[in-house]
Amino acid sequence: MGFYKYAGFWRRFIAYMIDGFIIGIVVFILAIIAGIAFFAGIMSGGNSAWIAELNDPERILSLSLWIWLFPTLINIAYFTYFHGATGRTPGKSLLGVQVVSVEGTPISFGTAFLRSVGYMVSSFFLCLGFIWIGFDRRKQGWHDKIAGTVVIIREPQDNSAGISIPDSSTVLPKESRQMRQDEEFKSQDDQADKMPENKG
Repeated sequence: MGFYKYAGFWRRFIAYMIDGFIIGIVVFILAIIAGIAFFAGIMSGGNSAWIAELNDPERILSLSLWIWLFPTLINIAYFTYFHGATGRTPGKSLLGVQVVSVEGTPISFGTAFLRSVGYMVSSFFLCLGFIWIGFDRRKQGWHDKIAGTVVIIREPQDNSAGISIPDSSTVLPKESRQMRQDEEFKSQDDQADKMPENKG
């Protein structure tokens, strides 16, 4: 049975920043596409229609709502997919951490979705739910407590590369090994000289 440590605040913060950068790129690309489509649509109606669209409070409110809602939905979808599939986003994979249940089992997509929505709760009150990770005994944020999850450090399990050295043996420096071999050869030569010749 393996023992895994809880991932601390800074490791998780860096992983979240990497994921945030990836999400930002995706949102930026999709926002450009949506913006081009939106302005192409209203410009096709003529200058008067374009001005009317920009002066319509209801239209501006709807657009503002979508500007806020779209990145939020992408954020939820991103974390729900990766946490539900493997427990590891690209950022978490790079930092060697994984989301699991408090029992240590993989989480379902339902739990991953609940945890992703919980990010919004952790964001309230100056992100206190995230800061909580640094002081909690099991390094849980509010979103972890809501979903019943913990984040653990997953050390590499591949032992194919490297060398196994027994504890009782020591690795000698190169010079010491050479001196030891020279002494062994000299000892063998001395023994050969002392052996009596067979005159039969």
